[in-house]
Amino acid sequence: MIYRVLFLFILIGGVVLSKAGEPLASVQFEGIADMPDRTAELQKQIGDNDGTLVIAPGVYRITETLVFDLEQVRSTIVRPESGPVTLIMDGPGPAIRIAGSHEGTASPKSFQPATWNERMPIVEGIEIVGNHPEADGIELYQCVAPTISKVGVRWCRHGIHLVERNRNVVVSDVHLYENSGVGLFLDDVNLHQINVSNSHISYNRQGGIVVIDGNVRNLQITGCDIEGNMPADDTQTEAANILLHVAGSPDDKSKSIAEVAITGCTIQHSSNYGGKDFDSIAPGGANIRIYGKEMWPIDSVTISGNVVSDTSLLVDIKDATDITVTGNTFFAPNPDFLHATKSKRLVVHGNTFNPRQFERPGRLIFDACQDCIVSDNTFRALAAEGGAVTLRDCQRMNLSSNILTESASGVVLENSQEVMVDNWIVSGLPEGVEFLVKDEGSSVLD
Repeated sequence: MIYRVLFLFILIGGVVLSKAGEPLASVQFEGIADMPDRTAELQKQIGDNDGTLVIAPGVYRITETLVFDLEQVRSTIVRPESGPVTLIMDGPGPAIRIAGSHEGTASPKSFQPATWNERMPIVEGIEIVGNHPEADGIELYQCVAPTISKVGVRWCRHGIHLVERNRNVVVSDVHLYENSGVGLFLDDVNLHQINVSNSHISYNRQGGIVVIDGNVRNLQITGCDIEGNMPADDTQTEAANILLHVAGSPDDKSKSIAEVAITGCTIQHSSNYGGKDFDSIAPGGANIRIYGKEMWPIDSVTISGNVVSDTSLLVDIKDATDITVTGNTFFAPNPDFLHATKSKRLVVHGNTFNPRQFERPGRLIFDACQDCIVSDNTFRALAAEGGAVTLRDCQRMNLSSNILTESASGVVLENSQEVMVDNWIVSGLPEGVEFLVKDEGSSVLD
């Protein structure tokens, strides 16, 4: 619990401010303080229209949350009437909060009759801009089949915030941009079935898509551009473009994450391309960070067909099982491509690892891992001298059918047993450098 409180304090700590020290919305929209507060007017419209809010074109300043209580109004729709609509959230909390009553699972048998009346609340076609350090975009609570589409949230704290329990969520075609907290935040939520697709989730200081604790299954992240979701300065961070994290509840089996697919995305920035103002941008940041726990590892994750680049560490995996990393393009690490720690049955297959125009160590390091496969990958120009691929305290590892070229070193084994290193094509190692180096505590299978 102490770890979780500390982590969340760090997570929500950054606030995006203008150079003048005011929220950025105040810069874009002159005279915000003189705009009328439209909260009561819009809340009345919600009540008068049985939960539906169809908004005429314009810019609306609100200072309190617009609440959609599905138990009272059944389902709900929020959308523009005709032309663009912007809500300026000039107070703490979410601009829109949709609250249902579902306490069951995704199984039809678990639904109470009233829950069907609450099904599929929709928010579409609007923009939410923050003008308060604790302003959020949209919060979902105990909803069934909520759909958020063609929505933009910027200069808030969290863009879309899922809490308590939700089922069958769809987030598509959204722009979650430059928020001080998290773009899409699954916050200790019991949630099975969520599809996130065709969206831009960028420059959110404390993470792009973040899952902390909860009980999460069937998370699909597909066809998105997810980039720069970490500090844009030299602040040390554990933020990631995609973060799955249950390590803060090491003794609680009820908090777990499994069955995740990350496919067809660009996931990148901001280490090498972050500008010249700092020696290092977001040191410690990662593109994909998966932190499980010993008693209940994160499991059944597919990372496939993505373009992944330009963070301190591209992929960081701890206490995880049955993870497939296949068919991805990895480049521009700063310094390393992949670290895997205390994980089992990790398959790294058919990827390309190439620093490209940068000179980088580019290591793949496996610590205390078991039963993993590294096969049919290409490794180019990995500058690490102590082992481009390093195994420490590992068991039953299969490293086969890879190509290694123009690199400073090969495979290093430290206290690792039953390791297969077979059928590599190796070219361009420095003179006198052996491809395979192992210590006395390591054994290689014939």
